[in-house]
Amino acid sequence: MTKPDVKLVILGDIHVGKTSLLHRYTERRFKETVSTVGGAFFLKQWGRYNISIWDTAGREQFHGLGSMYCRGAAAVILTYDVTSWQSLAELEDRFLSLTDTANSDCFYAIVGNKADLTDSAASVAETGEELESNGDQSTTWRQVAPKARRQVHRDDAIGLYHRILRYKMLDEKENPPAEKMCFETSAKTGYNVDLLFETLFEMVVPGIIKKKAEDLSNTIDLEECNDVKRTKPGCCF
Repeated sequence: MTKPDVKLVILGDIHVGKTSLLHRYTERRFKETVSTVGGAFFLKQWGRYNISIWDTAGREQFHGLGSMYCRGAAAVILTYDVTSWQSLAELEDRFLSLTDTANSDCFYAIVGNKADLTDSAASVAETGEELESNGDQSTTWRQVAPKARRQVHRDDAIGLYHRILRYKMLDEKENPPAEKMCFETSAKTGYNVDLLFETLFEMVVPGIIKKKAEDLSNTIDLEECNDVKRTKPGCCF
């Protein structure tokens, strides 16, 4: 198996759609999933780099595994359900402390999933297809009215992002602005899913390049050392 160059981790409460987001991005489709047990990961090749995306369990009994999965993470996706205020509160109460094992320069994205339930624009698939079956074997998509009441607004997510930076004692001026790191997505329609992952990939790749350059500069060229020894002048008599 190819060794990953960098790690991304998805955290969040049960039923917020973490696994569905990953399937939508990697398989380009939505499918109903069962609750993740422990954790699972997908290796994504992005340009010349291999990025592992870890999907973690939201159930309480697997909570202790989260810090292990976050160890060495370059980016963490904190996911909530826009129709559930509790799912946002859980990010701060239960999941934020798990990220203490992530890299010191880790990026944090706050992601409100299931936007198709509250936002008519998000209910339209990115391909322009329709959301409901038209009666024959084919399936088309159309814009539909919101189906649920929104409990979490974008300003709530932005507030959480600022609190995360303070918790991590990070300078806001040296980190991406909240407006860039707070997303609303729909795993069902694909709304903003590509934008989420591609934004994070573009952020972590410079870190990969920097690390590889540092590793290269610290590498000792044994052949060059041998050449130096061979050309060293001998003792004078």
